[in-house]
Amino acid sequence: MATYNWQKEDWTQFKYSLIGVEDELLLFSEKVGRVSGILEGLPEETKQEAIVDIMLAEAIKTSEIEGEYPSRKDVLSSIRKNLGLHHTPEFIKDKSAAGLGELMIDARKTFKEPLTEEKLFAWHKLLLGENKGIAVGMWRTHEEPMQVISGAMGKEKIHFEAPPSSRVPKEMRAFVEWFNSTEPGGKNEIKKAPVRSAIAHLYFETIHPFEDGNGRIGRAIAEKALSQTIGRPVMLSLSRTIEANKNLYYTSLEKAQRSNEVTSWVEYFVRTSLDAQIEAEAQIDFTLKTTRFFDRFNGELNDRQLTVIKRMVEEGTKGFEGGMNARKYIGITKTSKATATRDMQQLLEIGAFILAGKAGGRSTSYQLNL
Repeated sequence: MATYNWQKEDWTQFKYSLIGVEDELLLFSEKVGRVSGILEGLPEETKQEAIVDIMLAEAIKTSEIEGEYPSRKDVLSSIRKNLGLHHTPEFIKDKSAAGLGELMIDARKTFKEPLTEEKLFAWHKLLLGENKGIAVGMWRTHEEPMQVISGAMGKEKIHFEAPPSSRVPKEMRAFVEWFNSTEPGGKNEIKKAPVRSAIAHLYFETIHPFEDGNGRIGRAIAEKALSQTIGRPVMLSLSRTIEANKNLYYTSLEKAQRSNEVTSWVEYFVRTSLDAQIEAEAQIDFTLKTTRFFDRFNGELNDRQLTVIKRMVEEGTKGFEGGMNARKYIGITKTSKATATRDMQQLLEIGAFILAGKAGGRSTSYQLNL
């Protein structure tokens, strides 16, 4: 008896109903329009910062989903370098972070182009570089089954087994053809962006064509599908939203890989896309507020204060956890307690800080006044 979707006779004939997510699809379209409008109204520099922030979140979180933690600084440098935003190029130590940044830029710049096997191989090379242990820039060829497994040795649980390597070239030719035929104006066009993205991601992850990096490439494909269908580079980070509830992502994917009736997967993915768009809107608003903040206090902050504020801004829309206090200030700036207290008091007086915890003693903490 067939266990997985690819073993069934109706493989690739995905069936689904959108009745349960009609409101979410409408809201997604509205949010996409709203975010585009906000972006258009921003000064060019602020707009670039907003784009960089979203791309950085996607790059970092798509790796964290896989349990990998690239250097944030190096990924940011790579993105800025590839966007031509560096006046003096910085040295990037982490080569995989550099490749990840390049992949994000390339996926964004080439979103209109049809998908090709050559493009997927190029992305794989960017992602995994000169990884000596595995085949890079080519489909997997090993004879042993490609399985998704969890659990300790001897107590493993097989969540999914992909088609054998011998089937991958044929399956991927069919996938690329399907992807290009469902784009706007294609003979099998899927008009709703999150729906096309959902199926593209599921289809690709099921084939699992590479030895490693399938999840990250699959999420890049999902964003390409969104961008193509919307008609402009999408301004959201699917991976940030997925990573916030990783278990739901994996259980939803595992369930979807058992059948070609994929309504519950499509519903999950539509809601995830909407949440990602809502979060992106908040991120753009945050970028605008931080830009205004730095303009407002331009020339009033010493180097220590600037270092601390930039570190707080890195935490994004959720704010700096627990607020800034003397102990954290000393840790970040390597200064004395007296200097830290004086610096923070001044930031409060000029209106850069607001009280977050109760005033007085050790429990005094601050947040940025955005």
